Amino acid sequence: MRTSLWQFAQQRLATRNWICQRCLPVPRKQTKYTSDAKQESEKPYYVTTPIFYVNADPHIGHLYSMILADVLKRWQLLLGRKALLSTGTDEHGMKIQQAAEVANIPPKEFCDMIADRFKNLAAEANVSYDFFIRTSSPAHAEAVKYIWHRLEDAGYIYADKHKGWYSVSDETFYPESGIASVVDPVSGRKQQISIETQKVVEWTEETNYHFRLSALAPRLLEFYRANLDWIVPRTRYKEVIAAVENGLEDLSISRPRSRLHWGIPVPTDSTQTIYVWLDALANYLTNTAYPTWPPPPSTSFWPADTHVIGKDILRFHAIYWPAFLLALNLPPPRRILTHAHWTMNRRKMSKSTGNAVNPSFALYEFGVDALRFYLLHEGGITDDGDYDVRTVITTYKKGCVDGLGNLAGRIRGRKFDLARAVKRFCIEEFSLSQQLPPEAQAHHNLLQKTPQLAAEKMKDLHPNLALKEIMNAVYETNKYLQHAAPWAIQDPTQQDLPIYLSAEAVRITGILLQPFMPGKMKELLDGLGVRADRRGFEHAVVGGDSEYGAVVVVKEEDGDGDGDGVGVGVGDEGRKRRRIRGVLFPPPANEGFDQ
Repeated sequence: MRTSLWQFAQQRLATRNWICQRCLPVPRKQTKYTSDAKQESEKPYYVTTPIFYVNADPHIGHLYSMILADVLKRWQLLLGRKALLSTGTDEHGMKIQQAAEVANIPPKEFCDMIADRFKNLAAEANVSYDFFIRTSSPAHAEAVKYIWHRLEDAGYIYADKHKGWYSVSDETFYPESGIASVVDPVSGRKQQISIETQKVVEWTEETNYHFRLSALAPRLLEFYRANLDWIVPRTRYKEVIAAVENGLEDLSISRPRSRLHWGIPVPTDSTQTIYVWLDALANYLTNTAYPTWPPPPSTSFWPADTHVIGKDILRFHAIYWPAFLLALNLPPPRRILTHAHWTMNRRKMSKSTGNAVNPSFALYEFGVDALRFYLLHEGGITDDGDYDVRTVITTYKKGCVDGLGNLAGRIRGRKFDLARAVKRFCIEEFSLSQQLPPEAQAHHNLLQKTPQLAAEKMKDLHPNLALKEIMNAVYETNKYLQHAAPWAIQDPTQQDLPIYLSAEAVRITGILLQPFMPGKMKELLDGLGVRADRRGFEHAVVGGDSEYGAVVVVKEEDGDGDGDGVGVGVGDEGRKRRRIRGVLFPPPANEGFDQ
């Protein structure tokens, strides 16, 4: 017997107090989510990674998604706004059911094992997540069932026989126009594949439930056209518009339990399992305590401000997900950042071809912040990034060792009095707005505009470009200091201006780089004597701190392999490793070193 939405809500209220009395749904009527201006202004920034499918171990692309989302969260904290980051694992579906069968262990045990590896990877990469959601959790299952009831009660779900090309790997059906015939190079057999993903598909006929996706096409197009920057980069926004304009078919949203038993049962039909993508996408709502809405203002953070996803799951997040939300009368996420993939030697990474990168090993080999810097600097938003071990080393060395580290060492040369330079120019002379020499004025102007240039790139969801703006200030400061050559000036008071401007460059870029390399930048700012309460974005201006430079704490290389040193260390069993370990902030330099 079918359970109505009203009956379901009453049952939940009786068993778990899931829905407050004033939030109980009215049959066949939906209340649109709204929020007043005051609540909106206090809303935390909510950023999510995709939840990662646990049919296999994490790869470098998973790490890249995590780090991108972490930088977006940390940047908001730098700006002084509360921010929340969600990540987790997608644990239902045919691929996981089959993987567990191959491993000869129950699906739940298989998921527990792989989910722990993703959680450990996030910890290893210093990803500051607030939620780690697993779709196998009871709370998530209850929320998904509630969503099913709301969609069904609103008339968006119907049962019908479905036939079409189905990809087990992608967990989705594809239309005839999205299928191509190819010859398997190994077996020589002809097979059908998805043009979009190149995955094998098979013809399937079965009775299941459908979501009226086609009926929402006009509302989707209206939403897209009202939010022109909704998808980053712009090229993928255009792809989504074209796909919807070409027509949408209704979406099959269940599978027979006789074929797929590892998943959430359809609450009104025990013979069917809810489609994995309807289940998985709901995770972004589960963290908001949905469906116990409206939540208290202090915990209200829907809609998500940014979903970070790989380009291969764009259709699910940019068409299916907003369609589900519109059908529920809930606001879609505000932005979607779709990043490109990582290749090796310009070829797609694959374990079968031996060119996959183990992210945990890479973090151990190069150090956390070194790998974070490389992935963020070289990773692609629009175009694929090509992973190269040698480039990990050279990129970090150029930017952080020879660039920022060298600059930090130079300003602490034994001939210079950094504290005096800070006191003199920040407190006494810059306050008089005196005319600076042309080279100094030009560099002063560069330092003043760098934070805003980086902020604009972050607002546009291009962390890679923001990082390059910040590093440009580092490179230009090294050129300025080289030209000024304060080590060759005999009068100490004439050394102070170039030393001060260079120190400000280290301090400002150190503040701006905190979201990208939180460990190394803490070490750098500690070494400059910058107080913990003067490391916000508002302090990243020339003259923004007048009290640093007097106390310098240098963390020496301890040789314990924790990624704290620069150069070549010795790994386990005495083997030399290619580890970028070491102190980014080197000991005080002899005057004129690295000239």
